[in-house]
Amino acid sequence: QVQLVESGGGLVQPGGSLRLSCAASGFTFSNYTMTWYRQAPGKERELVARITYSGTSTYYADSVKGRFTISRDNAKNTVYLEMNSLKPEDTAAYYCKAKRVLPTWGAEYWGQGTQVTVSS
Repeated sequence: QVQLVESGGGLVQPGGSLRLSCAASGFTFSNYTMTWYRQAPGKERELVARITYSGTSTYYADSVKGRFTISRDNAKNTVYLEMNSLKPEDTAAYYCKAKRVLPTWGAEYWGQGTQVTVSS
């Protein structure tokens, strides 16, 4: 069955770094655009970063540009989010989403989320 499993979250001090992973199974990973979202308590879910199916193009929210890097390894069916210079306002549950773009736009899947807490 389809699975997206996030990992790598935790507690980190301001200015620190974390690397999130999202391991996919049950579908053809290389046919899907992958996106990281986050949701803080009491706030709406927001897009953090997106990477195309081939990995050749990325997009970042202004709030994370220059600090976060999204990447993917299609051989390992995994997408990553490298987070540096973390701030307390980065505290949130982080989710990955897969959206099929090949051969046609279609199915969409979500992971269960991983918590990131930035605090001293």
